[in-house]
Amino acid sequence: MYNNELEHHPQVSDHAVHLERSGNILIATIHNPPVNAVGHAVRTGLLAALQQAQTDPKIHALLLIGSGNHFAAGADIREFNKPRQAPLLRDVCNQIEASNKPVIAAIAGNALGGGLEIAMAAHYRLAVRGSQLGLPEVKLGLLPGAGGSQRSTRLIGAAAALELMLSGHPLTAEQAIGLGLVDRLGRNARVDGLAYTHELLAKQCGVRRSSKKVTKLADPAAQQAAIAAARAKLPTQFRGLLSPALIIDCVEVACEQPFATGCQYEAAQFQRCQASPQHQALLHAFQAERAVAKLPNLVGGTIRSFTQVGVIGGGTMGAGIAVVMLDADLYVTLLERDKPSLFAGLSRIEDIYRQRVSKKRLSVTVAAARLAKLRGTVQYQILDTADLVVEAVYEDLAAKQAVFRELDAHCKPDAILASNTSYLDISAIAAVTSRPQSVIGLHFFSPAPVMRLLEVVIPPQASAGVIVSAFALARRLGKIPVRTGICDGFIGNRIMSVYRRAAEAMLEDGASPYQIDDAVRGFGFAMGPFQISDVAGGDIAWATRKRRAVHRSPQERYVQIADRLCEQGWFGQKTGRGWYHYESGSRSGQPEAAVLEIVARERERVGIIPRSFSAEEIVRRYLAAMINEGANLVEEGIALRPLDVDVVLLAGYGFPRHHGGPLHYADRIGLPKVLEDIVTFAAEDPLFWRPSPLLIRLVEQRQTFASLNVLHSSH
Repeated sequence: MYNNELEHHPQVSDHAVHLERSGNILIATIHNPPVNAVGHAVRTGLLAALQQAQTDPKIHALLLIGSGNHFAAGADIREFNKPRQAPLLRDVCNQIEASNKPVIAAIAGNALGGGLEIAMAAHYRLAVRGSQLGLPEVKLGLLPGAGGSQRSTRLIGAAAALELMLSGHPLTAEQAIGLGLVDRLGRNARVDGLAYTHELLAKQCGVRRSSKKVTKLADPAAQQAAIAAARAKLPTQFRGLLSPALIIDCVEVACEQPFATGCQYEAAQFQRCQASPQHQALLHAFQAERAVAKLPNLVGGTIRSFTQVGVIGGGTMGAGIAVVMLDADLYVTLLERDKPSLFAGLSRIEDIYRQRVSKKRLSVTVAAARLAKLRGTVQYQILDTADLVVEAVYEDLAAKQAVFRELDAHCKPDAILASNTSYLDISAIAAVTSRPQSVIGLHFFSPAPVMRLLEVVIPPQASAGVIVSAFALARRLGKIPVRTGICDGFIGNRIMSVYRRAAEAMLEDGASPYQIDDAVRGFGFAMGPFQISDVAGGDIAWATRKRRAVHRSPQERYVQIADRLCEQGWFGQKTGRGWYHYESGSRSGQPEAAVLEIVARERERVGIIPRSFSAEEIVRRYLAAMINEGANLVEEGIALRPLDVDVVLLAGYGFPRHHGGPLHYADRIGLPKVLEDIVTFAAEDPLFWRPSPLLIRLVEQRQTFASLNVLHSSH
């Protein structure tokens, strides 16, 4: 409608903001692909746009839009940990709001973090249906730093602003208009934004500053109740975190103090967060998760396309993997050994979707569409058109090899054959096929539809195409892929077995399982090792211990307490008793006196006089074992870099995200201190507490694990 009025002006700020005229409206398009991050060039360009709008009498309003699929999606991560360059976003937002000509933000795609702060500083906001508006700074240990806490509280009230900032989850455009965060819905940011701007000018609406809005603050009691309710959640939902408490403080100031005072307070709290170890840890986790998905260039690495997938085994793990594939819009064939097992597996998959529908996480229509792409079979030849087959039968090498012989005989030549093994040698599985170059490990974590980690286990024979295809598939599945070499347990389970042994040694030496779990939770883990054992099932770890027994060194300390529990049939939640006692149907366990009696008898049997442990010592030993084994994995090349170890523990084993992963945490507390602890502990058990050669070398060279987080090789 307005295209014939467009007058193109010179591009501004190194092309980060494009300016053009549509009659008496100046259109400023943020253009900083891929997400229009609000970097220095964008900030400078926005100020130039404001300057032109203010000084040109022919311009009556400024319309802000974004190029591509985003309005503006937060700060430019390339500027993190660098000195901030003027103009600061805070100053840009203040100047947008201070404009004496209307500024309208037309949002399409994402307006996140600084992008939403820009939009809130504008006088009017239009959002395209399906767009998302959020303030996710809390996920990086930060809070909005450009007036976001002050403007959001005035625009939508304390309760909604707190939910927006504390959850970090975005609002849809439809939710945003319901709260009053936006004024109008549209279908096209440019077209509808221009129409809305013309309408505002025709009605002589003038400027409308967010800082002056007070309607949402009219009920002080309601605002204080929302603030008190948020504070009450700090000990449970945000245990030990800095930025959530400061976000609540900022909202309280917004309710009680003038806007300028609130902005000064917010800026000071932002600085506190930015300087905190938690921000550095969360930023490391954020960047590490992106780094692991990018392998070096592999020669001949052509990515395969996937349409049809086979899953072998319909147990808990196989059913979960099938759901992950169906959720990614793939056709799935589930294969089981007999019809009763097949029906049970298909029922498990249907139950997962039924539960999602009942909890309103999925519509009946979507669930039905996904299940329509599922079929079952007991015949391997049905898999002859599958692009990928994932085996998920029980952890037995002979059983898995038998499956792969069948797959080799019936699958098409270019199919990728994958095993979900948690511990076994992928090379030994690949060796029974005529195509070892097409065999790879895809170790999903339980429950597969929920857990984001996927260990991609790469045997030496795997082709470059298979490797890059596995990583591409992981991204399609919404997983975080981490490359791992072959060893017993790969990265995650190998480290877990070591820190579990450290916990079991402390248990035998005098700590109770409940004291250990409490100490580990105090550090920030959601659960301690004995709680985790009860959730996973004690019989699973027991089977692994029995499998490893033939290779166990006679000199290795072996604590038998867990075996005694398993011999009683106490496998955890599924049997109602494990390390804890579970009332019928309850997932919340209570300490079990009978367990402490077993522990006492085992201590007496091996001649140990129990001693006391502080929570601080428990955590030091638990983490030292984790850090030392992580260093060994990097030294051996099983893990490419320290950050790969961190991501596995963060995404698969509940390591507290605000500590950044075990090797990042080790850098923060100092590698000399970690090594000193290990040497001290080695006096009582030199075989277990053997310092990693990599850790020793880094201390001698005064280097950190972070210094190794650069890839030099192609594999």
